[in-house]
Amino acid sequence: QVQLVESGGGLVQPGGPLRLSCAVSGTIFTPFSTFDMGWYLQAPGKQRDLVALITSGNSTKYADSVKGRFTITRDNAKNTVYLQMDSLKPEDTAVYYCNAAKRAYIYWGQGTQVTVSS
Repeated sequence: QVQLVESGGGLVQPGGPLRLSCAVSGTIFTPFSTFDMGWYLQAPGKQRDLVALITSGNSTKYADSVKGRFTITRDNAKNTVYLQMDSLKPEDTAVYYCNAAKRAYIYWGQGTQVTVSS
């Protein structure tokens, strides 16, 4: 069973940085390197939206609202994907979820809260 565990969330002041990590386990039969990995956010009362995506081939895609501020990377040796968030804004406040996808198989983490406030 593939499991995703996010970490690194918390309270940060506007303009500050934060780095989220997502550790993936249970990928013995399907290597982590073959998954497309994504970060999504969900604010209260809103739908879950894509923040950033990194494919198995290391192509990246970002939501317009985070371009130039957020960077997604992956370390296949550590089965981990990261989201470096810089110049954070109050509107970035949300629960951030890690996602792993390969064909019809989609897995989610439990989410980590990010709050941007002074």
